[in-house]
Amino acid sequence: MFEVLIDSVKNIALASGFANVNWQQLVMIVISCALAYLAIAKGYEPLLLLPIAFGMMLTNIPNNGLFHMEFYIGNSIDYGTVLHDGGLLDILYLGVKLGLYPPLIFLGIGTMTDFGPLIANPKSFLLGAAAQLGIFIAFIGALLLGFTPEEASSIGIIGGADGPTAILVTKTLAPHLLGSIAVAAYSYMALVPVIQPPIMKALTTKKERAVRMDTLRPVSRTEKIVFPIVVTLVVCFLVPDATPLIGMLMLGNLMKESGVVDRLVKTAQNELMNIITICLGVTVGATARYDYFLTAKTLGILFMGLAAFCIGTAGGVLLGKLMYVLSGGKINPLIGSAGVSAVPMAARVSQKVGSEEDPTNFLLMHAMGPNVAGVIGSAVAAGVLLSIYG
Repeated sequence: MFEVLIDSVKNIALASGFANVNWQQLVMIVISCALAYLAIAKGYEPLLLLPIAFGMMLTNIPNNGLFHMEFYIGNSIDYGTVLHDGGLLDILYLGVKLGLYPPLIFLGIGTMTDFGPLIANPKSFLLGAAAQLGIFIAFIGALLLGFTPEEASSIGIIGGADGPTAILVTKTLAPHLLGSIAVAAYSYMALVPVIQPPIMKALTTKKERAVRMDTLRPVSRTEKIVFPIVVTLVVCFLVPDATPLIGMLMLGNLMKESGVVDRLVKTAQNELMNIITICLGVTVGATARYDYFLTAKTLGILFMGLAAFCIGTAGGVLLGKLMYVLSGGKINPLIGSAGVSAVPMAARVSQKVGSEEDPTNFLLMHAMGPNVAGVIGSAVAAGVLLSIYG
């Protein structure tokens, strides 16, 4: 009896994670703790960074059977194997692999977005488009570094500062890089208040940063209702691959602006958004397994992702400077930096940097135009890349 007990204890010990862990898994657990610290202590994108960090921790604990990345590598998925042999996170990850979670996130974003500043100042579309420059520059840079076109597309989209869009593109074109790209995308989104201000100040003068812009005109309810319908028809006819993101974004906004489906709007803003955020964050974090994350490619992704984000910020500011000149000094170039689609954080950064020159200057609503235009722009850029390489 005693020997049986000893053997049982020995078998439990040999099967435990402590007996099977390697140094790479320990490194990944440390990284996950660092991300959790940034989410909890610093408040950097906690709603997604915290679930991502915990998912990363879970997937790097040996022998727990929660997630098997090998099920999803390749052009086809054996759903029978996933459902029969997969763990909890394997099942939840189907929502990522099938492209369900990112469009549902966009639905929730749509119900919380006010396109009024963009409608009132259509020139904001140009600033939102200019901020997507980083996507295509990073795409070219990644190709030069030896990444495949599919991988380069996924890396470039980080420059849009739009996590769900980056996930949708990567899960389709380069699923083996999903963990690295998701961590890079959300880390840089969280660091918008740190990364953007030095670039904005370097590219503008004190006089430009102090420009006061005219008050935006009032936007009618009819305009706000027509806008999502028109954008959906125009963009989705031009770039059909952008339809999942643009369609859900505009549906959410139409629901909000119509004023007749408050229950649906509240559900999309709260319960649905929260549930999808948890599932998306944990499962994306689970893809950051040590054997896929701790590679030379990850360093390249982090470098090119940062470059994409910085170039996107610079592109928006530089076009803002051009518009400042063409308008006779009526447009503050700082609002161009909000063209990256980190809503509303990038717009708040434009306000903060502008208020450092003039505390009474209010740029937030002007910056929201390029900010929401950037959401549309990054989705269109994703659609273009998917149509070419998908």
